[in-house]
Amino acid sequence: MSGSCCEAREFDGMSPGFRRALIAVIIINAAMFVVEMLAGAAAQSQALKADALDFFADAATYGLSLWVIGKPPGWRANAALVKAGSLFVMGASILALALYRAIFVAQPVAELMGGIALLALVANVISVLILMRWRDGDANVRSVWLCSRNDAIGNIAVFVSAGIVWLTHSHWPDIIVAVGMAGLFLSSAFQILTQARRELAGQQAAPL
Repeated sequence: MSGSCCEAREFDGMSPGFRRALIAVIIINAAMFVVEMLAGAAAQSQALKADALDFFADAATYGLSLWVIGKPPGWRANAALVKAGSLFVMGASILALALYRAIFVAQPVAELMGGIALLALVANVISVLILMRWRDGDANVRSVWLCSRNDAIGNIAVFVSAGIVWLTHSHWPDIIVAVGMAGLFLSSAFQILTQARRELAGQQAAPL
């Protein structure tokens, strides 16, 4: 996890390299959203669908982050607030869907679930490596890193749950992973919200 830097100013994304990195991960995440959502429907896997939604949210998040680079700090902090809100909505939605699947049981297809999760993990590791050097910064920059981290953690969890589903012939590992991913989204939303509100408060307190 990223810690606090000793620099007086946080990185605000004003770098050609960071822009190129965002464009690259936007393409990766948009492509994987389509692949994983289709595979999640075919495999009847709630965890895959949850991860697909995470890819979609990340692509949108990175696009918004790219758009606000170079704009006033208040704009960037407000953009981070929007992203925190989207993560919260997504986490709550996944919890509701997981509850529905827990009641209306359908065991996911473990082989397809595991294969797609492995492909998604490779895509996310590439994204994490691309963004690693920019994991510290203002709320806008940090939200990008947190979303990438969530993806990598989520894919590892989905891959492991696929193996457990295959061994136990139970749908519960899939449900449990989906709930865990929802918790991760809610935690990230809280972190981004806290930092963005702090930055907005600092802007209001700053002398004109």
